[in-house]
Amino acid sequence: MQLPSALLDDVAERVRSGIAAATDAPAPTCEAIAERVIGYLRNTAETTVSREEDGTTFVITGDIPAMWLRDSAAQLTPLLRLVVGGVGSDADRAELVEVLAGLLRRHWMYLVIDPYANAFNRTADASHWDSDDTELNNPWAWERKFELDSLSYGPDLAWRLWRATGDTSWADDQFLPAARAILEVVQTEQHHEERSKYFFRRENCPPSDTLARDGKGSKTVPNGLVWAGFRPSDDRCELGYNIPGNFFLALALERLGDLLEHVAGEADDAATARRLAGEIRAALEEHGRIDGPDGEQIWAYEIDGMGQHLFMDDANVPSLLSLPYLRCVEQDDPTYRATRAAVLSRTNPFFFAGLYLEGVGSPHTPKDHVWPIAKSVEGLTLSDPAEKLRLLEQLMRTDGGTGMMHEGVHVDDPTIFTREWFSWSNSMFCELALDLAGVSREEAER
Repeated sequence: MQLPSALLDDVAERVRSGIAAATDAPAPTCEAIAERVIGYLRNTAETTVSREEDGTTFVITGDIPAMWLRDSAAQLTPLLRLVVGGVGSDADRAELVEVLAGLLRRHWMYLVIDPYANAFNRTADASHWDSDDTELNNPWAWERKFELDSLSYGPDLAWRLWRATGDTSWADDQFLPAARAILEVVQTEQHHEERSKYFFRRENCPPSDTLARDGKGSKTVPNGLVWAGFRPSDDRCELGYNIPGNFFLALALERLGDLLEHVAGEADDAATARRLAGEIRAALEEHGRIDGPDGEQIWAYEIDGMGQHLFMDDANVPSLLSLPYLRCVEQDDPTYRATRAAVLSRTNPFFFAGLYLEGVGSPHTPKDHVWPIAKSVEGLTLSDPAEKLRLLEQLMRTDGGTGMMHEGVHVDDPTIFTREWFSWSNSMFCELALDLAGVSREEAER
């Protein structure tokens, strides 16, 4: 896919002028950030996005030739900012809307095929990351790890696109079956032990790549939250109820309810989506908080409903740090503020600090690696323009000389990193830069 040069020129000007207006950054700094944004948008479009003959949009994650439901929506979210922010010509924005609608139509197709898979092939060619043993042999699935964000990103993106533009071209004949598949899985996995057939086993792999109890996963008792086998990092959940994942799922279900009612005209399904969202939110309020390091209440990262809890945070979104960015909580919410302070400290076992970087990493990558995604999220959940600018400059300085954002970067040596080509990370840099430049993410912000 090619982005028009006139659109990219308009993006560059909006970034340069917007950052200059919001900060006291010198012109060369504004220009350098604008050049990064243009380069990342072009790279994402030209190397990861494919417009398919069936009207859908297929998006690979970068150096892996498969489409993650989570990653693909996040990778194209900067395009929605351009649409909402009025960047480019009417024709350019209409084309971006079609790309986003095509991505959603591909999401619905995959969710109907298998709502438990996290990553999919372009065709049903049975390509896969590694051999898995699950209850469904699915040639479309690159990997069949059940993660809550796989159910959440599509409805959330569809709602934001609809609210911003009124577009409903994404609501094809697969939308309603996909929505109902989401609702069915949510209700099943609220009672994982009693109702779920899902299991996932993988041999000769790290423990984080397979589920305990012969593939059934960590044991939970019902409390209104939704069980997940794996985190947004694709690592297994140690305790079955992932708190940030449930937060985002509740929001996605509320937004799905709006789409079911106002676009699909399905009042009963809309009521089910809203009821489930309410059950999750009530459970989060009752069970999701724990005592923080100074005795204040903070959000847990995972719980099991039987009294065990885990505090940490992972760079992959949904994360505890990202909750205001996702619109799950307010930025000034007292519990979030206390949680954020704990996440960005040694209380979080995956917070690392060194000569060049400090921030959140992941058990998915080696020790002392901070993720640029987490640095972008750190900025996207702040109000101070000067701090946002500092983070953008830090990210540019620690790219290891490649000009690209990576998965994880060593805090003491930025030339040591994981994944040279990771499109989601590039897109999160774009989001932070566009945010600082005043290019909104949602219509309500305008």
